[in-house]
Amino acid sequence: MANKFLSGDEAFAYGVRLARPDVISAYPITPQTVVVEKLSEFVEDGSLKSDFIHVESEHSALSCAMGVSAAGSRAFTATSSQGLLYMAECLVYASGGRFPIVMMNANRSTALPWNIYGDQRDSLALLDSGWIQAYAKNGQEALDLALLSYYIAEHKKVQTPFMVNLDGFALTHTYESVDVPEQEKADEFLPHFKTDNCFDFENPRNLAFSAGPDTNTFFKYKEHRAMLNVRDAVSEAEGRFEKIFGRHYTGLVEKYRTDDADFVIITLGSIAGLVEQAADELRESGIKAGLLRIRYMRPFPDKEIKEALSGVKACAVLEKDISFGAEGTVFTNVNSVLKKEELKFPCINYIGGLGGKDISISDIKEIYDELKKLTEGKDRIVHPVHFLGIPEEVQND
Repeated sequence: MANKFLSGDEAFAYGVRLARPDVISAYPITPQTVVVEKLSEFVEDGSLKSDFIHVESEHSALSCAMGVSAAGSRAFTATSSQGLLYMAECLVYASGGRFPIVMMNANRSTALPWNIYGDQRDSLALLDSGWIQAYAKNGQEALDLALLSYYIAEHKKVQTPFMVNLDGFALTHTYESVDVPEQEKADEFLPHFKTDNCFDFENPRNLAFSAGPDTNTFFKYKEHRAMLNVRDAVSEAEGRFEKIFGRHYTGLVEKYRTDDADFVIITLGSIAGLVEQAADELRESGIKAGLLRIRYMRPFPDKEIKEALSGVKACAVLEKDISFGAEGTVFTNVNSVLKKEELKFPCINYIGGLGGKDISISDIKEIYDELKKLTEGKDRIVHPVHFLGIPEEVQND
């Protein structure tokens, strides 16, 4: 295992190289570009035996990946923001066709106003497209997810495309020390590509067909069941990963100091590291703060959220997303669990980081303080959706 100083983009590219995709369909877009650039270097220097196809658009990139998968080969592509939205038509084709493609998405704000910086509105807007969605915390997890995602997507009981999300710039362009596994161990971990959803001239089958009202629901039900099977596939993959590489992951969520926590912030992506720091500092002053990081938004970790929050006094969902006219998408999903499980404690939705706006440790500590005030019964106007960085008098207007 070699230790390298890599950006999140580079780390993911190294992980993809270890997975040995047969075809890479590439269209560069900031802040994803470094991934496909690095992969093109690997192909050029011979360290990755893969066909590299520079396509003319993001729509073409995913269309190409579907063709590759349908031909019985392992495919990779990557995108970001407007590019992901441009792919939207193909996303549902890929999931409906049960093509186990892996795609890296560099989370970036969507226009207008035009903005190249990171929030998570792009991927969360397409949460219902039928793709597995995971969110990396740091460069090491990004690299490891490149391998794990192929194992999970190609699992016989899953056969579903996988979108790995990295926070734009905050993770894609931040450098850190990353352990890069040896190719021999990666080959031991990841089986050769195999799928039931490809052309087979000895056993012909129909792919990407039409289905009328009498049968369509059955195919959608099978998609849903396959997504539910991801939970077990993640457990299997991570157990195998730890045995071979020695690194431990925690399934659909990661809990940090939640066992005895009174106040928990729920979030996803790289901001979790700063929330951990805030929780540690507040613990020193006697406030029992904790963090619940959602690693997978699909399938949604309802059982894990119930378990992690069963003893808390109040929680908050901090997310880089807003469903206009309603609330944050992550909050909607979390709040559904709270209602179904009858967990009766306050939960506030905080929206921050839109367009790459900085979220400070003081912002996070203020969220914990607001949760504490709620449980103490102190009078205060609490908005269903609270925007960080917008003055209180503006939000009250």
